[in-house]
Amino acid sequence: MVESMIRREMFESVKAALDAAGYGSMTVSEVEGRGLQRGVKQEYRGAEYVVDLLPKMKLEMVVPDEAVDKIIEIIITSARTGKVGDGRIFVIPVEEAVRVRTGEKGNSSL
Repeated sequence: MVESMIRREMFESVKAALDAAGYGSMTVSEVEGRGLQRGVKQEYRGAEYVVDLLPKMKLEMVVPDEAVDKIIEIIITSARTGKVGDGRIFVIPVEEAVRVRTGEKGNSSL
């Protein structure tokens, strides 16, 4: 499974790039979190405050092993702004995949 946390504003470009490469199956969630930067300082009506949980999009894709490197490359290329907070990508092993409708198992269920 390739799991990535990216900026909300980059989601459409990442989704379009993955679709164009033939990787359209994904689960998407709106999440909040923070990394090493511990949020951002903002000012409102002269008062400074810290927003320490920032909005992100979480993409989860269960894909065959041979597709992982290509998907990582696509996400990096289409989500990178070069600024702190661009996100993270995690690769997690999946022991088994089963399609509920047909009972198919393994790569054919993806």
